[in-house]
Amino acid sequence: MFKPLIEDTFDQPEQVKDTTSPATDVDILKLIQKFSGFETPVKVVLQAIAIANYDCASAFRYADNYLNILKNKKQHQKVSSARV
Repeated sequence: MFKPLIEDTFDQPEQVKDTTSPATDVDILKLIQKFSGFETPVKVVLQAIAIANYDCASAFRYADNYLNILKNKKQHQKVSSARV
């Protein structure tokens, strides 16, 4: 029988490294400030805070993604109205 070249090191749960970290109060304030310049639904802000409770980096990616979508929609509307 062949011996595997790479042994699976993630068989035991205690060996799995947790790379996520919850947000601090300061991080949550920064996250809310990101939304302050835009008309953002409360549901979106609360969702970002809920994500931040488990993974701070993911919450900021969520916020950036949402805000980029808003910016792109506004730019698209400006271009469309300029053509008419």
